[in-house]
Amino acid sequence: MRPTTLIRLFTSCLLVLGALFIFRGLLAQSQTPQAIPEPIDNPQATPAPIYDPYPPGILPDDLNAEIARVLREIDSLENRAIRRWHNLPPPTLTGQPPILKDTGTDAVEILGELMQYDKKISPNRNIACASCHMPYVAFSGPIPSVNLTMIAYPGTVHFRAGKRTAQRYTYSSFFPVLQYNETQGLFFGGNFWDSRATGYLLRSPDAHQSQGPPVDTQEMGFPDTACITFRLSRSVYRPLFELVWGRGSFDISFPADTEQICATPGGAAAFHGDTTPVNLSPADRTRSNDVYDHWAQSLNAYEGSTQVTAFSSKFDAFLAGNYTMTPIERQGYNLFRGKANCNSCHLDGRGTALNPGQSDNSMAAQVNPLFTCFGSANEGLPLNPRDAIYYQTTPDPFGFIANPFGFGFRDLGMGTFLRSGPGSWPNPNASWRQFAPLTDGQMQVSSARNVAMTPPRCPTTEAPGPYFQKEFFHNGYIKSLKQLVHFYNTRDKQGFAFNVTSGHCPDGTIEKVNCWPMPEVPNNIDMTTGDLHLTDQEEDAIVAFLQTLTDGFTRPYPFRDTFTGTCMSGGSASTQGNEFLIPTPPLPPCAPEICGVAPRPSPNPIP
Repeated sequence: MRPTTLIRLFTSCLLVLGALFIFRGLLAQSQTPQAIPEPIDNPQATPAPIYDPYPPGILPDDLNAEIARVLREIDSLENRAIRRWHNLPPPTLTGQPPILKDTGTDAVEILGELMQYDKKISPNRNIACASCHMPYVAFSGPIPSVNLTMIAYPGTVHFRAGKRTAQRYTYSSFFPVLQYNETQGLFFGGNFWDSRATGYLLRSPDAHQSQGPPVDTQEMGFPDTACITFRLSRSVYRPLFELVWGRGSFDISFPADTEQICATPGGAAAFHGDTTPVNLSPADRTRSNDVYDHWAQSLNAYEGSTQVTAFSSKFDAFLAGNYTMTPIERQGYNLFRGKANCNSCHLDGRGTALNPGQSDNSMAAQVNPLFTCFGSANEGLPLNPRDAIYYQTTPDPFGFIANPFGFGFRDLGMGTFLRSGPGSWPNPNASWRQFAPLTDGQMQVSSARNVAMTPPRCPTTEAPGPYFQKEFFHNGYIKSLKQLVHFYNTRDKQGFAFNVTSGHCPDGTIEKVNCWPMPEVPNNIDMTTGDLHLTDQEEDAIVAFLQTLTDGFTRPYPFRDTFTGTCMSGGSASTQGNEFLIPTPPLPPCAPEICGVAPRPSPNPIP
């Protein structure tokens, strides 16, 4: 047979195979989508070298085993989400404006759920959104030993880590677009501890927040948002994405080196600071950006769904007249909105004017309170020397340095964001910059809902337990709700505040009991709390009330039972975690790259 005949025969076979492939694709689009195998993008890839700049005791001994445990749980949840997708009757696209009729809500929520548990949405395919946000702790940090020690969670590069605790997803979808209220002189809204996810473009801070971790060098760590588009285009749930957001979403010509680029973590010296190393045409970049927006909107749909944001707590049943609080819960509630003044920031839809002995028995004016004012405050937390960020001062295997300032770093929260400073995002509103000195140290007022959620097998956050070790506030300094309430109660009490750093409380005192070290950022401290004159029993009552805000009372909270780890037990909630305190080293002044950026606070510069 002649070579030309062979070529023609080969070409004919290709055409037939191509036609069959196209027919198969059209048939798949007309039926309930089935899982398709994901291509192996880079079978020759080798694990990156371990990055460990930490002194002994910062990384927990069980870190590798606990990461593996969480990944197994994530695989289980992803498989459940895939089955849920396959069992979904496809919606019908109809109407003007076009609506996904009947099951459109389920479709976009399931899409977000599939994204939440997808490990492949990271360069090394070893971390998902859920690695830091699991359902059994209200979508916050799932590793007790990390919560106890290094504070921030390791990302795709082991062991790069961030600088703050993993915030809860629950009720985050209700936070409004960040706005400066001129009358009050305060900011309200946004997402993240420093409110940098303003929602200025998508008009949803929660969706905006979802766009951060995939390209955060310390988290999922892609070097380019186009890498998310690329991995989504090769995911098993691509048909669902195209069903929700449209066929043609992935009609993008990716360069041949895309997988190599996307397998290299962000910040690598090889990129020379280029934030868009995937070389797309302008039209393809726009299409990729649209996909990334839809990524965010899908995750926002899941986080706002009743699977995550459930309104199913004892307190919700109480507002509906279907639950009677116990005496200690009722006492805690009265203290919460009275003497303890918690309700001045964590709003329950009622006032805070109760006097001792008074009880408000009126009907609730609001039956879905979010227990936040959407604002920000500096609560005067001490610097936590266990935070992994302080030690990441040397280049990792990719030539990246997370924190060149070492212990010269100070977390100014919103103040750094408004200055477009290091470790935050660019400020999209130049008129806000002037307010940076007034917001130094301020962190978002999270919803108090689900602050006490733990897996059923570890039914409390409090020692002696059995308990699940959580971490509270942005830097994880507080380890139990008892400590949290005690901090608000006694931070400024005479004889409790000392001019020392953590780990250096005077002899005869106990840190977090009758000694509070000096605040990391002494400017703009919220003075509505600090010396509340609560008794020990009243503190316990407030903790009991906070536990009524845990979802899962009126109906089971989805997947809260997926925890396969070990509970902790023993000790006292008052001193919980104190055996892991370490002395803060002598602190250098705040780095000028952080505290010297205009506008500088005056007359009190941050030390």
